[in-house]
Formats: sequence, structure tokens, C-alpha cells
Amino acid sequence: MRKPHIPIAIVLLAGYLPLAAAEISFPAETIMEWPTRSFEGETEYRLVDRDGTQVLQARARQQASAKYLEKEIGLNQTPYLHWCWQVSGVHAGLDETTKAGDDYPARVYVVKKTGILPWQVRSVNYVWASSLPEGASWPNAFTSRAHQLALQSGESRVGEWVAEVRDVRQDFAMLFGDQVESIDGVALMSDGDNAGVDATAWFTHLGFSASETPPDCP
Repeated sequence: MRKPHIPIAIVLLAGYLPLAAAEISFPAETIMEWPTRSFEGETEYRLVDRDGTQVLQARARQQASAKYLEKEIGLNQTPYLHWCWQVSGVHAGLDETTKAGDDYPARVYVVKKTGILPWQVRSVNYVWASSLPEGASWPNAFTSRAHQLALQSGESRVGEWVAEVRDVRQDFAMLFGDQVESIDGVALMSDGDNAGVDATAWFTHLGFSASETPPDCP
């Protein structure tokens, strides 16, 4: 099923907590209230206690749906996107550059509008890859408007909490040649619809910051 981007049509005013001028936080309970965009069936999202912290669990059983927030977020003061994630396993043997292999145990999106029409967007998809190596980047198999960037790969850190920090402005410049000062949406998901695979992921500490210091994972 086609998963190019999260549509940017309606600005959703709720769903984030500004801690200070240089910090925007999305607690797990807030993300749970975000709308869901289904691509094929419904990934199951729920709040769970894991390692002493309430986190968001995403469980995909050959399904694909994303939790997303449509809102303009300025990057001049808070350019660093940060989060912690953990996965139960990876999808062995997939060619992630193909439509049949466009499944990831975990991914986080950032989306930028490029026009007034819903499909006029570009997105950077930070993925936990199964086959392609850490640091690899490639166009989404369904559309050149989305680009994948593998932050983790394979089984070496399965079952561990991993902290991520990305300079979103730098990534848009690197992948698209765009100089962006804001984005228009953020989303996350676990999916397995194209290859008919299963995965479970956990997310916490999602937000934007002025600091490139990694979050303190559970």
C-alpha cells in the first residue's frame, strides 16, 4: 500500500506541549490522541508501561497506519528532532528500495508543504531499517517526494532503547536541497503491510529542541 506522506490539509491545534521557548515535547499520552491515517488496516497503538516509563506502543500485524500531527513547527529556535525508540525485531530479507519491501518496524516522519495542494509536500522518513545499512538514504519506493534515512539497521540493537537526535534543517538540505525554516507535520508508525510481516515498536521522548543533546531514554 502506498505510504508516501502524511497529508497536510487541516492544521490541528492540539497535541503538543511547549516546555519552554527552546523545547517542544510530545508526551506519549498526547501522541495517543493524535489522528490516525490508515494505509492498510490499522496498526494498534496503545499506552504501556515499559522500563518504568509510560510509552507509546505500535503493533503492526501486516498492517500500516500512522499517528500524525499537522502543525507548523518552527525550526530556527528548535531545529533538533529527538526521540527514543525500541523495536521487537526487524523484517529480514526485504529489499527496502522496492514497493514490496517498503516496511519498517519503526519510522518517524517530518513533513514540509511545498504548495497549496495536499500532495505538494516533501517528507524525511527516519527509519529503523532491516536490510540497508545505518546511514543509508534512498527515495521512497512510491514517490520521490519522500526520502528514507536509516538511523538504525538490523538486529544488533533490537530490544534496546535507542536515542536519536536529528537536525531537521540539515536533513532537508542534504536529501532535497531545500532550506527550510519550519515543517508542517510530524508522524510515527510501525508497518508490515507490503511484505505481510509483523512488528512491534515503542516510542517516547518525541519532541523538538534547541539542543542536540540526546534524550535520556528509559
